[in-house]
Amino acid sequence: MKNFLKLDWMVIASVFLLVAIGLTALYSVSTFPSTRELNLGDFKKQIVALVLGLGLGAFFSSFDYRVLSSYSTKLYFGALILLGSLFLIGTRVRGTTAWIGFGPFHIEPVEIVKLVIIIFLASFLSKKKTELSMLWRIIGSIVLVFIPVFLIMKQPDFGSASVIIGIWGGMLVASGINKKSIFILLVIGIIGATSGWFFLKTYQKERIVNFVKPANDPLGTGYNVIQSTVAVGSGGFLGKGLGHGSQSQLNFLPEKHTDFIFAVIAEELGLFGAFMVLGLYMFLLYRIRETARLARDNFGYLISVGVIIMLFVQIFINVGMNIGVVPVAGVPLPFLSYGGSSLVVMLASMGLVQSVYMRRIKTLD
Repeated sequence: MKNFLKLDWMVIASVFLLVAIGLTALYSVSTFPSTRELNLGDFKKQIVALVLGLGLGAFFSSFDYRVLSSYSTKLYFGALILLGSLFLIGTRVRGTTAWIGFGPFHIEPVEIVKLVIIIFLASFLSKKKTELSMLWRIIGSIVLVFIPVFLIMKQPDFGSASVIIGIWGGMLVASGINKKSIFILLVIGIIGATSGWFFLKTYQKERIVNFVKPANDPLGTGYNVIQSTVAVGSGGFLGKGLGHGSQSQLNFLPEKHTDFIFAVIAEELGLFGAFMVLGLYMFLLYRIRETARLARDNFGYLISVGVIIMLFVQIFINVGMNIGVVPVAGVPLPFLSYGGSSLVVMLASMGLVQSVYMRRIKTLD
């Protein structure tokens, strides 16, 4: 009971509100508009993932996060094995081999890898800060992150690779590198982004080219962006009402339960609903930043920072592609998009942040 009271209930409340909005939107798009019948298969799977995620979140918050530092290397190599197994037993969907099937359920290993990378980098950077020079810390982290990024790009999954790279860059900067090193990282990033063009599949290149002018291919690669922006713009201030969004209910909006769930919310709940979602995200990020600020040690600080960056990058990419300012990259919106693996890992990461919060050095003001 004592530990129960130590939890950051503001974070928990924010997460529950976001999950509730996501489930409501998912339930809405499960309606067949012609018959008003429900196809609740995805909704039920998401409920199962929610229960599992809450269990893992409670588990992670219940033990001392510092124990994970001694297991970080094993977790890292386990993540590499998990990514490598996709090329042997992975299920290919829409040109991407990113899932491992277990009956009616599918696990997306890259979601697990995101959290593992945060734990591993937090341990590596906090330990090596006193053992290695800044240059060797940067080089070492580049090599260690390049391997999983390479395996993710081979799926291919450019969106998730971008999230991993964002986590690495943000945590490296947060670990205390100087301005000169940051400049070098920016140069490396520009070179990497430029050279990465040659590793993209044709459809991925078309997405990047046509997102600037989607009208160039309105029925092809520009279709998703056009329909999403129409959905977002047509919602007005209060929206059309749950189950009454024309773009989502009449299936003009593609991937409405995953990549474009934000467009569904904006269309059916309007600008009010969209701002509420963004406000909850901002508050959640703020509270995790406070946890990072008051963390007992550098390992806890870097874990919290890593979770902040993971959330921020995914929110930025997903919302950006929903309003047409970022190329469509297939990155889920945290806590809202349909996807069991994403929801479970996000809830587990919140549990880990709670563990850091409960063991902070002083009480929040």
